[in-house]
Amino acid sequence: MRSSGFKLAAAVSALVLGLAFGVWAEEGVTDTEIHIGQWGPQTGPAAAWGSVARGTDAYFKMINAEGGIHGRKLIHHMFDDAYNPAKTLAGVKELQEGTGMFAWVSGVGTAPGLAVKDYLMERKIPWVGPSAGSLHWITPPEKYLFAVYPLYYIEAKALVRYGVEKMGFKKVAIIYQNDDYGKNGVKGAKEELAEHNMKLVAEVPVNLTDSDLKPHVMKLKNSGADMVLLWTSPKHAVITVGTSKAMQFSPQFMSTSTCSDFPLMMHISKGLWEGVIAATFAELPDSPHPLMQKYKKDAFEKFAAKDERWGLFFYAGIVFAEPLVEGIKRCGKDLTRERLVKELEGLKDFQGISGKIGYKPFDPNDPSCRQGQNHSPDG
Repeated sequence: MRSSGFKLAAAVSALVLGLAFGVWAEEGVTDTEIHIGQWGPQTGPAAAWGSVARGTDAYFKMINAEGGIHGRKLIHHMFDDAYNPAKTLAGVKELQEGTGMFAWVSGVGTAPGLAVKDYLMERKIPWVGPSAGSLHWITPPEKYLFAVYPLYYIEAKALVRYGVEKMGFKKVAIIYQNDDYGKNGVKGAKEELAEHNMKLVAEVPVNLTDSDLKPHVMKLKNSGADMVLLWTSPKHAVITVGTSKAMQFSPQFMSTSTCSDFPLMMHISKGLWEGVIAATFAELPDSPHPLMQKYKKDAFEKFAAKDERWGLFFYAGIVFAEPLVEGIKRCGKDLTRERLVKELEGLKDFQGISGKIGYKPFDPNDPSCRQGQNHSPDG
């Protein structure tokens, strides 16, 4: 009887301890794996940005081929949301509640990101490097959200300043996607122009479903603009430039970094993109930078599909994931979400293939604590 009682007690103890270890184990992490989620438009109106997620995938495969991180492989869960916020939310919930993600990385688009931001933050799930330069990522700052992308607002200010001060343009207009992404560009342009006692001569919104942009271009042309900011999807940017040339309207076009993959834009525009000036946030495709050379050889050439193009959109998927990978490395074997947040907050002047990145300890009253990439309107 004594022996049986001991066995029963041991069994109960094992069950209790087993349940306890199950509770203590970090979601999305095992002894050999780390599960990371990401969405990206492989189809739909923003499919040109789909290579961002494919770049992250090749980057993770490169890391795994080199042995992973402290003995763990990065398991990448990527899904196509077609740039549809409803699909973004549904896909994120399915992966998070079904498989269990340790963290999320990148994720293209302001509207798709806004659809899941509160869901992830309420569950204290780290999200590193949203692939969008929205002010919403830092106002208010969130403890578990780490921005990398330069703000669209600042890109617009930089382009306007360059156009007015360096190139002497007098009449600036903007054609913009009619959502938060586009409106961030309008905000920055207006503020910079006001510092030069100028105003936008035209503000032309574009909806994702618009296909005929002749009326939009006519408004730009009638404004007499000599400089036009393009704050749209690559598809609409190309249509705008092509339609303008057909209508004999030839201003200096300047674009946000979302349309700065020059080889791709030249390809889809059949050469019409020539002469467009764009902001960017990373090394150029032909950069001799050692990391760029490594990523091209060990990630792109080994793990990208044969029809993939090496360009900014593809390696942007690496840029946005570099801080996450560095943070995981710094955690050692003790990988938890709270430890990851602590290590990311310890990054200072970290540099991969973009600008220097650093974060400060979370302060709900300090937006700069989560604005990761160091940049200025002059650079």
